[in-house]
Amino acid sequence: MDNRLLDRHAEALALFTDRVHAVRPDQWEAPTPCTEWSVRDLVNHLTAEQLWVSPLVGEGRTMADVGDAFDGDVLGEHPAVTWDCAASAAKAAFNEPGALERTVELSYGESTVAAYCAQMVADATVHAWDLSRAIGADEALPGALVDFTEREVAPYAAGLAKSGLFAPAVTPPAGAGVQTQLLCLLGRKP
Repeated sequence: MDNRLLDRHAEALALFTDRVHAVRPDQWEAPTPCTEWSVRDLVNHLTAEQLWVSPLVGEGRTMADVGDAFDGDVLGEHPAVTWDCAASAAKAAFNEPGALERTVELSYGESTVAAYCAQMVADATVHAWDLSRAIGADEALPGALVDFTEREVAPYAAGLAKSGLFAPAVTPPAGAGVQTQLLCLLGRKP
């Protein structure tokens, strides 16, 4: 399981990295399917998430220790470079020997690092679609990532809209494939 999880994590990061590097200079303020976010906001969100991994997983720090270090705009003047550095550091922290067997404190309480990594895979996968849609890139997601993300979010999908972080689920069209079903489950309109 550990190697498959790390493989999916690396694949999700690579997919999002590809999309970040495809953003043209005139697209950073473009809207995304996440109605509150521009392209820059979306990339900033994912970058900040990656920045949390090293202190929490690699250094064993708590959220209180880190505080508001990753609040606000973390992208600076070179968003793609900042993303690359953050993604590389997160990947390294998850890949440390024994990292996935550790526990970590998250906003909702204690979790295994493996569960944290799985959530990060799902988030990067879905947001890669959001970014693809926003910049006009290929919206097809790799099948292994779609399957993994569907298995990850299905157990708690019904409560996502109640969290305020997701739009309500959308009814998929008849005959929809797994990717479309996943996106609809997460409130996207593919």
